[in-house]
Amino acid sequence: MLFHQIIYGPIYSRRLGLSLGVNLSPANGKWCNFDCIYCECGWNKDGALDKQLPTTQEVNRALEQKLSELAIQNKLPDVITFSGNGEPSLHPDFKRIIENTVALRNRYAPKAKVCVLSNATQVHRPEVFEALLAADKRILKIDSAFPESVSLIDQPAAGYDLAETIKAIQGFKGDFSLQTIFLRGIYQGMTVNNATAAEREAWIALVKKLHPKEVMIYTIDRPTPAPHLIKVPLPELKAIADEVAALGIAVDIAG
Repeated sequence: MLFHQIIYGPIYSRRLGLSLGVNLSPANGKWCNFDCIYCECGWNKDGALDKQLPTTQEVNRALEQKLSELAIQNKLPDVITFSGNGEPSLHPDFKRIIENTVALRNRYAPKAKVCVLSNATQVHRPEVFEALLAADKRILKIDSAFPESVSLIDQPAAGYDLAETIKAIQGFKGDFSLQTIFLRGIYQGMTVNNATAAEREAWIALVKKLHPKEVMIYTIDRPTPAPHLIKVPLPELKAIADEVAALGIAVDIAG
């Protein structure tokens, strides 16, 4: 499932409402520093070869054109969401693009929120941190409190450090949403399960430490590049959600 334009939608998101998507990755394939075994965009090796990113001017022009059209149609989105075919904060001009987006939002759709879905790998970079602060909603992904599980499930690029990422996220002082997928299965002969008692205990401790304003938990919903993965049943997700709610933190489930 790939997005072949810079701007796509609006599409309805159960969690975000009517969402206008922004894709800062190549239009011809995935471009990410994670290679998650559950990613609906597929494997990195099957993604874009030319790595041609949209320019800041192209993003600005495409977004302004779409927002002006939606304003005329009286169909403005609830949220402008940066997601697409990979990690948006990898774009070298990410900060300026966010600043431009906020300005366009203020002009055409002042009620809409600017949202970024991110794997949080670039939060340690000052310009990315500042860009994320400029957005209205930061949804940051951590799929396990254990580095070994993150390595297996998310397959981050060399140099990724979970502890350093957590430390960088703490800079938001809880003003972000934490997103985690729970899944089970087999990958390359190894057991995948980040919903065990030990995983849940460590993850809840991490949630308590970061104390985000919101936690989003979900499980796989579409075909995955690794074929032998299965959903965590909704009753288990609800049990995890109850543990989060007991901390006084808002929680949303996508079963």
